Amino acid sequence: MAANTATTAVVEQRLRDAGIQLTMGGEPTLVPLHPDGAEWNVSADGPTKLTYARALAGELRRRAWPGSSLIHCPGKRYDGEVNPRWVLRLITGLDGQPLVHWPQHGNTSNTSNAIPSQQQLLDLIHAVGADLRCPLHPLPLRDPLQSDRQIWAVPLSCDQGLWRGVPWPLPEPLRQLTQAPGPAGLRLPLEHFPDDALRQVLTLESDPEGWTIFLPPLEREPLLLLLRSIARHSQTWSEPELSGVLPWDAMTQWQVLGITADPGVLEVNLPVCHTWQDYADWMHCLEQAATHVGLRSWRFRNNRQESTGGGNHLLLGGPNLDDNPFFSRPAWLVGLLRYWQHHPSLAYLFNGRSVGPASQSPRPDEGSANRLDLQLALHTLERLPDGDQRVAIGETLRHLHADRSGNTHRSEISLDKFWNPAWSAGCQGLLEFRAIETLPDHHWSSAVALLFRALAVRLLEPHTRPVDFHPWGESLHDRALLPSELWRDLETVLADLTRSGLTLDQQPFRAIWDWRFPVLLHWCSDQGQLWVRQALEPWPLLCDTPVEGGSTSRFVDSSLRRFEVTADQTLQKNCHLVLQGRALPWPHPEQPLAVRYREEALFPCLHPCLPTDLPLCLELRSQIDDAPIAVWHLATESEGFLASDSSQIKTMAAGRIDRASPLPSVRGGCTLDLRL
Repeated sequence: MAANTATTAVVEQRLRDAGIQLTMGGEPTLVPLHPDGAEWNVSADGPTKLTYARALAGELRRRAWPGSSLIHCPGKRYDGEVNPRWVLRLITGLDGQPLVHWPQHGNTSNTSNAIPSQQQLLDLIHAVGADLRCPLHPLPLRDPLQSDRQIWAVPLSCDQGLWRGVPWPLPEPLRQLTQAPGPAGLRLPLEHFPDDALRQVLTLESDPEGWTIFLPPLEREPLLLLLRSIARHSQTWSEPELSGVLPWDAMTQWQVLGITADPGVLEVNLPVCHTWQDYADWMHCLEQAATHVGLRSWRFRNNRQESTGGGNHLLLGGPNLDDNPFFSRPAWLVGLLRYWQHHPSLAYLFNGRSVGPASQSPRPDEGSANRLDLQLALHTLERLPDGDQRVAIGETLRHLHADRSGNTHRSEISLDKFWNPAWSAGCQGLLEFRAIETLPDHHWSSAVALLFRALAVRLLEPHTRPVDFHPWGESLHDRALLPSELWRDLETVLADLTRSGLTLDQQPFRAIWDWRFPVLLHWCSDQGQLWVRQALEPWPLLCDTPVEGGSTSRFVDSSLRRFEVTADQTLQKNCHLVLQGRALPWPHPEQPLAVRYREEALFPCLHPCLPTDLPLCLELRSQIDDAPIAVWHLATESEGFLASDSSQIKTMAAGRIDRASPLPSVRGGCTLDLRL
C-alpha cells in the first residue's frame, strides 16, 4: 500500500498544478445481515427500511458529525410509485461545525416531560413568532391514521427577509390530514389554502412516541433562523424529528449526507469529497457505522459473498459550477470516455453479476447509440473552442450515453447529472461512473476510486488519450468478459499509470478479481494445472413487467452462466478435456476457453423450450491414449466442480447428448454454448 500513499500525493499535486479542483462522490449501498422481505430484494421501500436508515444516520452522526441536523426529506418520485421515496439527510457546515445547536442532542436524562404537550406546542409556536417578529396563526388538524396525534399547521413564509404568517380559515369538517402515509407536512389539505398566500406551512405534531416538525420550503438563511429559534425554545424536551425540503443551494453551501430507499438496498449518498483521502475516510467510517447497526456491504447468497446488487456509483465533478473542471475541457472529457471504451475491465471487473446491454450500466457501445454517432460526437466535442462548453457537452452526450430503451440514467458513464435541464438535479456537472458495485472491504472500494482518479489525472496529458474508439465487435461479449482477459486488460491500465509516474499497488485489485471470479475447480498434478473460474454472462432482457419493484425493476433471464477454463502449457500438452462426452479443444495455448450453459429453468425465460444443461460432466484425458485421468461434475455453480466416479458421471450424461457430435463455437470467439 506504500505505492498508493505516494501516488495519492502525486495525484493531488498534479491536480493543483493544473488548477483543477476535482471532487468525488459515492453512492455505496447496504443490506441487513438477513435481507428478508421485498424491500431488500426488489422493492424500494418496506416496513423495516426506514428503521435501519434512522439507526445508520444516528451512528454516522455520532461518529462523523456530532451535533449535525437530521432531516427527513421527500426524494425522487418514480413512475409506478404512489409517493416520492424518502431521503434522510444529515447536514452540517462546510467547516464541520453544526448549523444548529440542539442542546438536547445526546442528552438522555430528560425523560420525564420529554415530549411537549398540546399547550407547550402552542407556546413554542408563539415564541417562534415573537423571534421572527411575525404573528403566527396555528390551525389544529386531525390525523385519520392516528387519533392520539396532535397536529398544528402554521402558515409561514419569508420573502426577502420579511416573515409573514396568515390565518387559514379552514372549516371544521376539512381540518384533517389526507390518508396517505408520511409526515403531516406532506398530507395537508392544501387545495383549501387561501388563494392569496404562498403555500408554505410549518407543521408541528406530537404523539406518545415523540414530536416532529415539518419545515416549510425556505431559502437557506431563513431556514437556519427558524431552526435556531425552535432549538432555543425546546431545550427541555427531546430533540424533534425534522422533515421538509432542503434549500436549492444546500449541497454547495453545507455538507450533506443522504440515506435513501432504493430497490433492494439502502443507498448512501456521501458528502462532496475534495480529495481521495476524504473519500477513503468516509468509506471507512460508513463500514464501521453499518456494522454497528446490523448492515453490511455484501449479501451471502449461493454459499458465498456477493455484492448488494445496488451499486456503488462514483461521481467526479467540481466544488461548484463556476469551478467545474469539465466545462472548459471537453477534450479531456473525450479522452476519458475513449479510454474507458478501450478497457472493458473498467466496466466489468468492479461491477456486479448483471453486466451488458440489459444491466444498469451498459457501456456506450452496448447502448442505444451506434458507433458512427458516438465517434462523430466525440470528434466534434474535442474540437470545440476554449470556454464554457457545458451545454454543448450535455446536449451532445446525454442522448448517446443511454441504454437501448433510451434511459439516460442506465449507462456506464452517465451524464444524467452533468447538464440536463430536463430535471431539477440534472445540472450539477457530474460524471457518474455506474459500473462499480459495493465491495465487502472499504479498502477495495477506495482502491477503485483511486484508480479512477489517477486515470483522470493521467489523461490530462493529450498524448495519453486514445484518438478513436476500439472496434470490439463480438469479442466484447466473448473474450472480454472472461476473468483472465479482464485481469490482462487491468494490468495494461495499471502499466499505463506506472509509465505516467502513478504506480498503484496491484494487491487490492487482485483480491477483488479473486472475489469476483471464484474458483470452481483447481487441479494440480505432475500432468500440469487446470483452473475453472466463474465468468461473466450478460443476461438478456425479458419483456414482462415485474409485480414487485414497479417500473424501476426489470426481468432478465438470469438462468445463463459461463465459466472459464485455463491450464498451463504442460497440461495442454499432456491432456485434453471432454465435456458431456464431447471433445473440448484448446483454442490456443495463450487463449482461454469458456463454456456457456443454462443452470436452471426459470419462467419466463429466453428459449423456454431448451432444457437446463446441468449436471455437467468434465473429464480430463490423456493425449496419448485417451485414458481418463480425472472426472468432475457440476450440479450447481455455487458448489463448483466436484470429483466423482467416472462411471456414475457417464450414466448421468448418457441419453442427453450425442457423444460423437462436436461442441459448437460462437463465431469469432472462444465461448462454447451448450444450448446449441
